[in-house]
Order: sequence, then C-alpha cells, then structure tokens
Amino acid sequence: MLPAREPHGPSDRRLRMWSVHTSWHTIGDGEFFCPGCGGDRNYRRRTGRRRLTVLGVPLLSRGPAGPVVECAACHDRFGTEVLDHPTTARFSAMLRDAVHTVALAVLAAGGTSSPTTVRTAVLAVRAAGYDDCTADSLTGLVEALAADTGRYLADVDGPCGAALAIELHEALEPLAPHLAAAGRESILLQGARIALADGAYIQAELDVLTTVGNALLLRPEDTARLMEAARAPF
Repeated sequence: MLPAREPHGPSDRRLRMWSVHTSWHTIGDGEFFCPGCGGDRNYRRRTGRRRLTVLGVPLLSRGPAGPVVECAACHDRFGTEVLDHPTTARFSAMLRDAVHTVALAVLAAGGTSSPTTVRTAVLAVRAAGYDDCTADSLTGLVEALAADTGRYLADVDGPCGAALAIELHEALEPLAPHLAAAGRESILLQGARIALADGAYIQAELDVLTTVGNALLLRPEDTARLMEAARAPF
C-alpha cells in the first residue's frame, strides 16, 4: 500500500499563495571566465527588481536586485567581481606580454652584444607564445626603444630608470594576482637566466630584476633567492 499523504498545513498554503519574484533586465554583455563552467563563456550583465507576488500577481516592490553576471551557458549568476578575472585568451596574452617585456628590459640593461644572451631571450619569448620572435626583432626593438629619448637607458632617476620601471609594472602588476607563486617566480627566473647567459650579473641587470620582483609581488628575500638560484645549471 502507498503511504498516506500528509495533509498540507497552513504554511504550505501560504507558500503557494505568495512569493518574492525577481524580474531581470539585461544591461550589457561580453565574454568572461565562468567559475561554474570553468572556461571562457558569454555573459549577460543584469539588474532586477524584487516584487512580492500574491497568487502570481506582482504587488509590492521589495527593492532592487543585482547587478549580477549571468553565464549564457550554465545560467549561473555571480557577483560582478568575476569580471576582474581575465578570460583564458586574455590571460595568455598578458603572460606573453609579461615575458616579452622582461626580456626586453634585461637586454636593455645588459646590452645586446652577446649572441648567447640574445638567443636565451629569444627562446624565452618564443616559449611564451611569440613564435615568430627572432634575434633581429628583439635587438631591433631594444635599439629603437633606447633611441626613443632614452626611455629605457638614459632616465636613471629610479632603480632601473623611471620609464623602464613603469613599463615593467604596467606589464606585470595586472598579471601577478592571477598567477600562483610558482608562475610569478618562473617569470623572474627567465629574466635572471637571460641576464646570466653572458656571465655574472651587472648592476643594471640586478636593478631590473629587483623591479621585476616588486612588480610580481614577490618578497625582496624571495627575489634575492631566485636570482641566486638562477646561477645554478638547469
């Protein structure tokens, strides 16, 4: 026999009679990294109004809702802070640009006269995603930047030149919060190995690497440790 159904109580009837309903309106869209799906998806940015409904009829306003970010694929809703996380494509571009900027900065500090140093820089930049990077393109860019009123080499107000420090911070600071510690350390190590490719560090290279560590939110003692570790064969 089937068990007897329990009679509905007063609370059940109240739930059927009234509820709070939210009417959503789309105010924008775009692409984001969806925490629910775990990948790049389209989204709708939405705001809403909550209303008390009785027997399905909206009566009293209960205030605004949102804004929220709604995934077009899984339809989950998130706070707008999820838009601060870069998409996979954007993250890859930021990482590629970071490695490229660090390589240029180290070459600008130490010079491009050593083929070994330039070759090490080219390999690092290619591994980051610039497949068509060549020694000529890198050295040509360093020379052009140096000739641009000395933006890399002549302004020495900061630890490695004010303009150079700005370039590094602009490339690395937006990326650093989205990288694990190992990823941030890897970028610094790549720069250190470029600097060491032709021998011991010179002061200008140490200054650049210190600025890189600061921009990557590394502690000074970790930056020093990594620069020392880069001396070991790998």
